[in-house]
Amino acid sequence: MSKIDSIDGLIKDSQDALAEHFSCVDEICDFNQEKVLNAFRKNKIGEEHFYTVTGYGHDDIGREALDRVFADVFKAEKAIVRPHFVSGTHTLACCLFGILRMQDVLLSVTGRPYDTMQQVIGINHRTPESLWGHGVEYREVPFINDKEVDYGEIYRKVDDRTKMVLIQRSRGYSLRKSLSVDEIRRIVEIVKSKNPNCICFVDNCYGEFVEDKEPIEVGADLMAGSLIKNPGGGIVEAGGYIAGRADLVDLCSARLTAPGIYSQGGAMFNQTRIMLQGLFMAPLIVSQALKGALLCAKVFENIGLKTTPRSREKRSDLIQTVEFKNPEDQSAFCRAVQMYSPVDSYLTPIPDEVPGYDDKLIMAGGTFVEGSTIELSADGPVRPPYVVYMQGGLSYSHVKIVLKGILNEIENAKLSK
Repeated sequence: MSKIDSIDGLIKDSQDALAEHFSCVDEICDFNQEKVLNAFRKNKIGEEHFYTVTGYGHDDIGREALDRVFADVFKAEKAIVRPHFVSGTHTLACCLFGILRMQDVLLSVTGRPYDTMQQVIGINHRTPESLWGHGVEYREVPFINDKEVDYGEIYRKVDDRTKMVLIQRSRGYSLRKSLSVDEIRRIVEIVKSKNPNCICFVDNCYGEFVEDKEPIEVGADLMAGSLIKNPGGGIVEAGGYIAGRADLVDLCSARLTAPGIYSQGGAMFNQTRIMLQGLFMAPLIVSQALKGALLCAKVFENIGLKTTPRSREKRSDLIQTVEFKNPEDQSAFCRAVQMYSPVDSYLTPIPDEVPGYDDKLIMAGGTFVEGSTIELSADGPVRPPYVVYMQGGLSYSHVKIVLKGILNEIENAKLSK
């Protein structure tokens, strides 16, 4: 790698070259902010909605208002938003187990799902608690060359037995591209043309507010995501959401709570206010993270690192990848991110076991909320190719500071391209 003569100059030149892209991000932010505000106004959110009840959580008007606001923002018939979802994977699992029954067919049309979802489905580990253990049949449509959606194969694979298709919007721990909302629209149209009753379910993690539409608006029946990603605005402490057709959301909520209770129970532990505030902040926070990802892509391109997506490519999620030749460089990159984090900057990330993954993971993220990936973080499985997945950033200014630290480490350590 050639010497980096001026880090500040490199960042400024890269930033200037992105002016048109930044303007598009701002326009989407303004659109989504107005959409969110209108949902708050429509549902007449007031201080009375910030107080929650205890015990069973019966007749909690704040919880009910929160669900309605999310449903309106995502143009869905119904939504359930709860701190009881422990992760995005748990939220998605509630959807799968809530809807699918023995001998139903689940078809992943976006290739192999990410590691934790593989265990939920029972792809490699066929355990009694997985979908496989409950008699659900799993099929998948691989990407063409691991990159492009195979629309023709989707048409061939969907049949009368296909109860649900799973559409993973983001790349997960892979180098495939994320799906745009228009691509999701095309998938839904193909699926419905073969089997109108097939449920189109979108894993929407990392995608909320990146575009000016969400999957429900283009025909998806159901979608779900995590509140410590985009829709939590960087301040929500835990939880997830499910939105879509009312009958499907009811089935999912019965899995989270119990049949007969559905979404009408569950104390919110005084989290309603912060969930509403996080949603209100989400369009702005997502735009800050998007600008940071664009800048990182442009800078890394300019110094010869292999990164995806490229700065000129359209984006549908927040994830930016950087690829290295060996695990030592992968770890060094993550250490640089950790050093410039607001929390735990003095710690050194090392590869370790993480529940749900077969490979060790290296994870850098000095975040205020543990595991929050709307806050700036960098992580990846320690396996070839040695890829770091960067995402998030509560402020664009912080991303620039971290980027300077990374460039200094690259120059000092001479990381491999």
